[in-house]
Amino acid sequence: MNNEDLFAAQADAVPKELTAVASSKASAEESLLGKENVVGVGVGLKIKGGEPTATPSVMVLVSQKMPKDLLASADTIPKTVDGKPTDVLEVGHLFAGGSQQLMETQEVDALTLATRIRPARPGFSVGHFKITAGTIGAGAYDLSPLPGIPPRYYILSNNHVLANSNNANVGDPILQPGRFDGGTAPADVIGRLARFVPIKFDGTCNYVDAAVAEVPFHLIDRDIYWNGYPATAAKAAAIGMIVKKTGRTTNFTTGRVTALAATVNVNYGGGQVAKFCNQVITTNMSAGGDSGSMVLDLENNPVGLLFAGSSVATILNPIALVQLALQVRVWP
Repeated sequence: MNNEDLFAAQADAVPKELTAVASSKASAEESLLGKENVVGVGVGLKIKGGEPTATPSVMVLVSQKMPKDLLASADTIPKTVDGKPTDVLEVGHLFAGGSQQLMETQEVDALTLATRIRPARPGFSVGHFKITAGTIGAGAYDLSPLPGIPPRYYILSNNHVLANSNNANVGDPILQPGRFDGGTAPADVIGRLARFVPIKFDGTCNYVDAAVAEVPFHLIDRDIYWNGYPATAAKAAAIGMIVKKTGRTTNFTTGRVTALAATVNVNYGGGQVAKFCNQVITTNMSAGGDSGSMVLDLENNPVGLLFAGSSVATILNPIALVQLALQVRVWP
């Protein structure tokens, strides 16, 4: 099995109770994504009164819920798909969380985590020298057999934070804090871009928006500000799971997982839209500049890498796929 197969096998895993709706979602995904106002499709439990019920559903993610009489008949969401119920979840317009459009609305003066810190800690500002700013997700090291001596150590964050959405070269300087937060070269260079997973803008599936920057061992900690150390390598998200993160813009926040195995279209600015498959959707727990934050469950198990969202929802890459794609570990 090659890496691409492994990605698909791991990413497609959903809880047993959602397997049937996941199959229905896959068969209807293309037609649902073609409807006006639909920005994604996933699986989850039907939500009533803001709380998940016990009804497995195909979750149709829309930018805005609209009255039926304002939609063409071809754009209305069917009540069932392949005999399985649907639920419409409003998620807003999805942007990569470090995009210039969002960052321009942020005030930096009151942001504690937008400062310079050595050794750097996850949760604080970081960025490629040409971008605004994002968040350090974790300290990491090369994925190699245990026990052993790691040859290199890294800051883990998003491609669009550390690799400028593909527009970067290995070896480029990484600033802490990010440029938007006053970071300059060479004074605030903490490391160099080591590797990244290219983002595809051709309509094919992406699984992760992720990159690592190599840093001297003594300049990065793994203690996430206000959250502590990761307790395991990864834990699969589950519908209704309460999760938490610390990020550069909104500090410590919590959210609830609302959809799994989601396919979403994410705007990267400049007319570039990328399709991401098998993503985790949560309630809103972020804003521009929080991209790259590690999202944990309440027992500090890593669940996802935050990379995009809106004013009503946040999007995560499953953290197991991030580590596999970049060949790094965040634990032990």
